[in-house]
Amino acid sequence: MIIKAITMLQSFRKEEDGLALTEYLILLGLLTGAVILAVIGFGTSLGTQWASWTTWLTGSTALQAPALTLAPGAGG
Repeated sequence: MIIKAITMLQSFRKEEDGLALTEYLILLGLLTGAVILAVIGFGTSLGTQWASWTTWLTGSTALQAPALTLAPGAGG
């Protein structure tokens, strides 16, 4: 019985399919953590910037884009 358990452990140690899956799961965990940290780190400043762009685009701020004027005789 002990010999059978040792044989099973040795064959499990030599098998490489589980090792590749483990490496991919560790990599996936690291990438997920990096994305979460990036969202937390940049989320507030990106939200503030997005709000200022929205305000500028809707024209509800004093900083408006200059109006286009056509020179006399130009246009249609």
